[in-house]
Amino acid sequence: MSQEIVKMAAQPGASRDRRVTTMMVSGIVAVVLAVAAITLPVPYVIESPGPAINTIGEFNGHPIITVTGHDSFPSTSGSLDLTTVHMTGGLPDSQINFFEAVKSWLTPSHTLYPAEMIYAPGVSQEAVNSENSAAMTGSQENATAAAFKALGIDYETNLSVASIPEDGASAGILKPDDVLLTIGGKTVTDLSVIQSVLAEGKGAAVELKIRRAGAEKTLSVTPKLGSEGKYLLGISLQNTFKFPFDVKISLENIGGPSAGMIFALGIMDTLTEGDLTGGKLFAGTGTIDPEGNVGAIGGIAQKMVGARSNGADYFLAPGANCGDVVDHIPKGLQVVKVDTLSEAYEAVSLIGEGGDASTLATCK
Repeated sequence: MSQEIVKMAAQPGASRDRRVTTMMVSGIVAVVLAVAAITLPVPYVIESPGPAINTIGEFNGHPIITVTGHDSFPSTSGSLDLTTVHMTGGLPDSQINFFEAVKSWLTPSHTLYPAEMIYAPGVSQEAVNSENSAAMTGSQENATAAAFKALGIDYETNLSVASIPEDGASAGILKPDDVLLTIGGKTVTDLSVIQSVLAEGKGAAVELKIRRAGAEKTLSVTPKLGSEGKYLLGISLQNTFKFPFDVKISLENIGGPSAGMIFALGIMDTLTEGDLTGGKLFAGTGTIDPEGNVGAIGGIAQKMVGARSNGADYFLAPGANCGDVVDHIPKGLQVVKVDTLSEAYEAVSLIGEGGDASTLATCK
């Protein structure tokens, strides 16, 4: 009898031990799951302010803009800062976790985007870097062309082949970097000449004179009818330039086309006597085309923060970005709206000479 009582009395204690063990195990599992949830990658991209770099200054001890074969006048004061953004996450080899996403969501100077809004599925960091590098090279050439045009310096411009789809009409006939000289006997000055000749031919083969590796060739291509009812050569085109002297822009680990306008201003300042900025601190962003038109870019809110953090008092913003500028301007930064290189140059010149900056256009 006494043994049975002892046994029965021991059962409640054993039950409590099991409950405690179960609770401990459940707690550990919950912690592990919570940690896993926080540290597992999430499909988002963080956009945050990047560095601002003075294009009329030096980078790693060397001038960013150098000119060979023509008089140049490096600036001794002031700044024309290009602005950048950091892009973190969203790629197979560059991902963020839940904690980082929440932290950025709560940080006013950061923006969080679903990865599919920024990158194509499966694209690698290497591919993104390569694309950004090509865009930077293109923007520098466009900046030089726009600056030369604004200063009245003549140069040669051509259209060349950028790429050829495998199923395009020119596949196996044209090659990347071929320079188009004539089509159907007409000099290729711009895209409209090509479109006009193809439309008149109504699908008939056209004769192309090209320059490939320094040698001229005559080839025949039969265009294909595109989805929009226009006859196409099946190529993408790019501007190529032959400048009368060399302008070199040396800047590492910065990609994309958004510094085009600031590069153009820096080139104009370098090729003209005196300091365009008058010693004042400017920053800005915007793409540029050879005609001097300023285009929209991404991440302008972060770029304004980076500009102000680097000491800029004035910021040149593309008019097309005004919707992203309003309500995001850091305290102490005056934003000037520009749509062309000439407007940007006139704004910097006015402020540099001590003019009334309040008369300049701004984003509203």
